[in-house]
Amino acid sequence: MVIKMIDFKNASFFKLKPVDSDTYSNVLMPMFTNGEQIIATFKGIRDGVVFTNKRIFAINVQGLTGTKKDFTSLPYSKIQAFSVETAGIFDLDSELEIWFSGLGKVKFEFVSSANVSEICRMISERVL
Repeated sequence: MVIKMIDFKNASFFKLKPVDSDTYSNVLMPMFTNGEQIIATFKGIRDGVVFTNKRIFAINVQGLTGTKKDFTSLPYSKIQAFSVETAGIFDLDSELEIWFSGLGKVKFEFVSSANVSEICRMISERVL
């Protein structure tokens, strides 16, 4: 049996911008546990990231048509550390790097309109 998920040696999601929670809710809700709710949703060129009150879903769109998607569940309980780099004058993107126990590092790059401080607060509330 082969289990496929994000390549955590190169796990990066770029140019993530805030989108409506309905963007992925239809496909994710069947995977939710009791009481799980979407907190924030972001979409890149193809890939997406959804923060719930219990975990992070990394959505990797595959293939030419984009109909095949890989959903990786990243529980907050496995976060060991995270790092934030805010947007600057010349570099308009913010970066969030999260280290997961047993998995490695995942990097999220957000456009300047994303509230990365709010994302960090939300993660801190769940891991500290």
